[in-house]
Amino acid sequence: MKRNEAGFTLIELLVVIAIIGILAAIAIPQFAEYRARGFDARARSDLRNVATAEEAYFADYEVYKSCNTGSCPTLLPGISALSQSVTLEITATATGFTGSSTSSRGSGVTYQWDTSLGGMQ
Repeated sequence: MKRNEAGFTLIELLVVIAIIGILAAIAIPQFAEYRARGFDARARSDLRNVATAEEAYFADYEVYKSCNTGSCPTLLPGISALSQSVTLEITATATGFTGSSTSSRGSGVTYQWDTSLGGMQ
């Protein structure tokens, strides 16, 4: 009587599981970093969009507006909403404005905009 058994041995299965574990240990921290950079990009993009809206408002009314995360969408033209987790603050002066933006889910980077220095810093 001959037995033809097909399948994997326990050692082969353990090796495959170990390889998957090593790959996961490498990939998961990288994924978290990519995610944080994505949230940072949202903060940078929102600041850039609000700066463009500030300039459009200035072109119409010849004055800059101070605003923050909650008030910018209602005060400035073309801004319907800001990204979730983004905190934005714009301070207007007589000759320009400064702004800062950060994402609470990002890496903690705060982006700065200053019209007297030429834009994004």
